[in-house]
Amino acid sequence: MYADLKSATIEVWEHRELLEQLTKRDIKLRYKQAAMGFAWAVFMPCLIVLSGLIIRYAMAQISGQTLHRVDIANIAIKGVGWAFFVGALGFATASLVGNSNLVTKIYFPREVLPLSSVGAQAFDTSIGLLTLVVILPALGVGLHASLVWVPLLLVLLVLFTTGVSLFLSCANLFFRDVKYIVQVVLMFGIFFTPIFFEPAMLGPVGARLAMLNPLTGILEGLRLSIVDGHNLLYPVTVMIKGVERTVWDPWELVYSAVVSVAGMIGATLMFRRLQHLFAEYV
Repeated sequence: MYADLKSATIEVWEHRELLEQLTKRDIKLRYKQAAMGFAWAVFMPCLIVLSGLIIRYAMAQISGQTLHRVDIANIAIKGVGWAFFVGALGFATASLVGNSNLVTKIYFPREVLPLSSVGAQAFDTSIGLLTLVVILPALGVGLHASLVWVPLLLVLLVLFTTGVSLFLSCANLFFRDVKYIVQVVLMFGIFFTPIFFEPAMLGPVGARLAMLNPLTGILEGLRLSIVDGHNLLYPVTVMIKGVERTVWDPWELVYSAVVSVAGMIGATLMFRRLQHLFAEYV
């Protein structure tokens, strides 16, 4: 296992220029002859946020509560993270099949194809993050010492997304209907990931089930550290309908980190051990 991971890392590093060129190519293809240009990088997160605001507004009206600026900030932060995950998977899943001419003709570490899709989406997301940095102060979000958690959470988000991308791109090569399944799952996955709401709104059992999704710990960690200024090493409890409920536990971050790292390692090993069959199935 160690030898496979080492060889995969070394080969990708030796072909880093190819990875850079493929990433640039993917970015150019996305915006070539696009009327909105780089505005697409902001449009998709904004669309997610707008959808979330409509749902939260409806929930507030039903419960007789008020929609606050901080609720907009919560949805915006998690919406950008979700847009990165969805965008990367959407392109990475078909990356091997879509580059069949490269896969069958020359040798290079095939990992660079899904990695270039993740890299191109990271470029998009960076534009969305810069926009978010500008608008957050207007939503009442200030600077906190807890912002030191943000780089770690972003690394975990990239690791988890990359691991899933490697797995799905490989699976789609052998089973071509995987990309359609992915589209359906991503379409409805936003309702099973707390983007428009907080896990505590689902009740004790629902919150525990929501935390089984590794993205939940990462996105909730971003929300708490950026908006609430909370140190993620400490739990958070709130009173809901007279009952004290835990809305954050440090073990949720540990769980997300373990799944992200283990998933990345497992996907890399699977990819490495099956890539000798790629030319035959592509």
